[in-house]
Formats: sequence, C-alpha cells, structure tokens
Amino acid sequence: MSGNYDRKDKLYQRAKEEGYRSRAAFKLIELDKKYKLLRSGIKVVDLGCWPGGWLQVVAGRLGTQGVAVGIDLVETIPFSEPNVHVVTGDAREDVNIEKVRSYAPEGFDLLLSDMSPKLSGIKEADQAGTVACAELALWGAQTLLKKGGSFVCKVFKGNETELFYRAARPAFEKLQRSELDATRKTSNEFYLIGTGYKGQS
Repeated sequence: MSGNYDRKDKLYQRAKEEGYRSRAAFKLIELDKKYKLLRSGIKVVDLGCWPGGWLQVVAGRLGTQGVAVGIDLVETIPFSEPNVHVVTGDAREDVNIEKVRSYAPEGFDLLLSDMSPKLSGIKEADQAGTVACAELALWGAQTLLKKGGSFVCKVFKGNETELFYRAARPAFEKLQRSELDATRKTSNEFYLIGTGYKGQS
C-alpha cells in the first residue's frame, strides 16, 4: 500500500514535542480545519482509536458537555477528561458496540475511523483488508450515528475502494474525498468525509 518511509519524520517529532500520542493527530486537525467537524457539545465515536491521538484532538474541542468514546482491540491508555471514554474490544462484536452506545444512547454526531489492517505487502490482500476496515466503519456509522451526523473514514486508492465509495455514497447527503498534507508522501491513503447521514432506510 505504501513505499518505504521514515517513521520518525517531522510530524512524528512534532507530535512528540506537542504531547500528542501519534502523528495522526495532525491528520484530524487538518480534516477539522477543512470540514469543521468538531465543535463543543457534540458526541464523537472513534473506531480503531489506539494509541489515542485522534481522541486527544477531539477532547480538546468537546467542551464539558460533549462526549467522546474510542474503541480498539489494543488497550488504550485512559484519558483524564471525565467525558472521554475508551472501550477495549472488537468493534464487530455487538457487546462492545452496546458499551459504546451506552455513552450516547441517542446516537453520535460524528464517527471517525483511522483504521487500517496490518499490511502484508501483497497488493490484493492489503486492498481487501483496507476495504474491510472501511466497511466496518460504515456499519458503525449505520449503527451509531444520528440522522444528519458526519463520518470520516481512511481508505486507500484502488478499484475496491471505488466500489466501496459508490456503495456508501447514498447513505449521506454528501461524500467527499480528501488527501491530506499530513499524510506521508509515500502513502496512497486518503479520507472519505460523509455529511448529512440519512439514517437507516
């Protein structure tokens, strides 16, 4: 999915200096600047939240009335903010989704997913794995989002992603593609931003 890269690049170093748990925090900062996703008082769910860089960005914009919930297979260091919660477990399992939902019974305003599979270097397998993550994110949106809510999902360029885009498009008033400056130059990832979730038909 991507070529060789310097894991400890400038944004990695900047993340360390500014106290972010990962360089990925700058991707969400950039997305929020472009699409105005985060605001005080909203309820946000982050699928595949480990190590917590995106949750840190969210926590800084929620205010005291907002709620953020992250879920990941890998245990994520808890947050000190009382309105930021972490669930350890598989997002494909109903019991874990119910734990997430318990923090926002009326639904979430925004679903975030920066998930990607462990890459094997086999193009076809990696493409299928990344689309599976995107499909899980879309299912999460259909399960957890309020009508009118927003959706952010990482994908990688490829034919299967185009099929996913066409399948996901009807669920939102608008579904846009965005390539980020904060993405490593060797990566072919981009993000899908869905706004105006239409709700279950």
